[in-house]
Amino acid sequence: MRDPETGGSGADRPTTEECLRKVALGDRDAFDHVYAVFAGPVFGLARRVLRDPAQAEEVAQEVLVEVWRTASRFNPELGSAQAWVMTMAHRRAVDRVRSEQAAEDREARLARSSAVVDYDDVVETVENRLDQQRVRNCLGGLTELQRESVTLAYYSGYTYPQVAQLLSVPLGTVKTRMRDGLARLRDCLGVGR
Repeated sequence: MRDPETGGSGADRPTTEECLRKVALGDRDAFDHVYAVFAGPVFGLARRVLRDPAQAEEVAQEVLVEVWRTASRFNPELGSAQAWVMTMAHRRAVDRVRSEQAAEDREARLARSSAVVDYDDVVETVENRLDQQRVRNCLGGLTELQRESVTLAYYSGYTYPQVAQLLSVPLGTVKTRMRDGLARLRDCLGVGR
């Protein structure tokens, strides 16, 4: 039988699947064979996804190192060695594209936020006062222990253990009241909607 990835017969050399099993045991010669079989196709796939030869080289390198490290996870019952390696390569290339896009988005947001914007001091002052009043109103809707816990932690700068000590209640109670109180504040203020 011919190994489609090597072009040789099974009697001439082990299959790529067999080589992956040996790689899992630390066999460098088997990895040389796996590398020879997959380096080109992995680079080609990464190049098609990324369209940047330098990044495609980095991704190919990362994938082949991952093959060396995770060869023990290969399960021939779930698919061929080629499918396993190429799936890994595709995922890594797509992750790189997403990472690059996220970095560009962050830079764009930073550029927009750091642009000098003319604003009216009076409008800003009024908005801040309205926000403060909304927070005070929402704090009024909390239980006494929730309000005291939130006020001590967020406005006075105490840690949860210090709040527990000041209120003479168990730490777990403070944590629960803080969690519940913050959830109620979030709902009241409409944050996260």
